[in-house]
Amino acid sequence: MKTLKNIFGKRRGSFFNATNYELQNFFCGFGTCRINENEISIKKYPFKPSLASPNITLKAREINSITLKSSPPQLLYKNDWIFISANKIDELTEFADRNNIMISEKNWTWDNILEPFLDTEFTKEEAENTINSLVKNGISKDVVIKLREEVSKQMYKYNFDTMLWEWVSLGLSDVLQAMRVKYSDKEFQEFYKKAMSIENINATQHAV
Repeated sequence: MKTLKNIFGKRRGSFFNATNYELQNFFCGFGTCRINENEISIKKYPFKPSLASPNITLKAREINSITLKSSPPQLLYKNDWIFISANKIDELTEFADRNNIMISEKNWTWDNILEPFLDTEFTKEEAENTINSLVKNGISKDVVIKLREEVSKQMYKYNFDTMLWEWVSLGLSDVLQAMRVKYSDKEFQEFYKKAMSIENINATQHAV
């Protein structure tokens, strides 16, 4: 006789066959964050390759820049982009202002790479314009194609099997969450390093 545990334990995504494990672990959050006068403390950060994992306390002077208009907000420490939960945006804004930290513009590189996996239809011309924009900003067409091939299955699972149905923007935090549940620790470490290097190719760090 089948129990509810048997049934739901084997549940899979309706569209791209995501496993129950994937469905339960795609949205890992960004740990717990405490923002004080001149430091930010992060605990249980989920991305093991990050300098923030598992815990870190950053002094304001150690933070290169903060991107307030990304979703979620993110800060740059050395060459590592660390995500802060969106519910901390007001505190983070005050922290940046109080400590004179440079505010960087949102970098659209990963958003453009992940454009095909949105719940949106694009014309051939629109798709080509996105590729041209990436090439113009230092990401070759071959690299874009390879990256999209690598993340394709996971991004479809992430956006559609979870019923997220994101149609506006998928970015760096999304692809890291999607690939985290697929790869081994070693594989994810390599992907994380690659993802950050891509993010930093065209990271706009001019003051807003």
